[in-house]
Amino acid sequence: MTGREAQLTYSDIQPLMHDETGRRTKARKIIRVVQHVLGRADLTGLRALDIGCSTGYITDEVRRAGATVVGVDIDVAGLAAARARQPAGITWLSADGSALPIADASFDLVVFNQIYEHVVDPQAVMTEIRRVLVPGGIVYLGLGNRLTIIEPHVRLPFASWLPAGLADRYVRVFGRADRYHERFRTRPGLQQLARGLHVLDYTWTAVAEPARFGAEDVVGGALRRLPWQALRLLAPIVPTYLWVGSPTQLTPAGGPCVSPPRPVRTPPIG
Repeated sequence: MTGREAQLTYSDIQPLMHDETGRRTKARKIIRVVQHVLGRADLTGLRALDIGCSTGYITDEVRRAGATVVGVDIDVAGLAAARARQPAGITWLSADGSALPIADASFDLVVFNQIYEHVVDPQAVMTEIRRVLVPGGIVYLGLGNRLTIIEPHVRLPFASWLPAGLADRYVRVFGRADRYHERFRTRPGLQQLARGLHVLDYTWTAVAEPARFGAEDVVGGALRRLPWQALRLLAPIVPTYLWVGSPTQLTPAGGPCVSPPRPVRTPPIG
């Protein structure tokens, strides 16, 4: 994905990126959260940037929702697969997310979904996101939690908890990879990553109303039978945070929720 030449090759993430059903399901969640924040029935007229688009399924769903979209990645093979479909309304751009060849204040919406752990310098990418957003624009942040129990890439318990050297040996012992490349953060580290933005946490908003927010994939197995209030007790180990940020103050315009999105404290820049 974007900005990760030193870490991953396309073959490492190809199965995930070619899971069309899974990627489009994630896209529906992204779109519904964005629609709620903005109080919109669709994304018509918005200019959107999908950072780390790879094969472009999420990018395409954002286009279908009405936006004019640019998909950015350094994943040459993934972009080739995306270009092969080449729907109108999408521009595919081979570029590093930490140095975007894009003018300031160019986009109303940026999608940065489950990418930061692959990126060499995620803070540099966030600096670029702030730069290319219009003053009232928003960024959707799907952020993996280091303290999740089952690591989502190698599917081993506690892999993301371990120091780099131990994690490398762990994944080799179980034959999952030669090295453990991902670098997840805990919630305080993610708050630092989102510094300079006003952020709302939609994680439990989506969990409380999965059908409304297209979040049926967030909670699986036996946990689906638990009320969302009980699930919230698992907040320290939630696999992914669903955050929306903006350079300006955010007030959701989409009406009341069972579990309203809550502000996230983020430090100022500097």
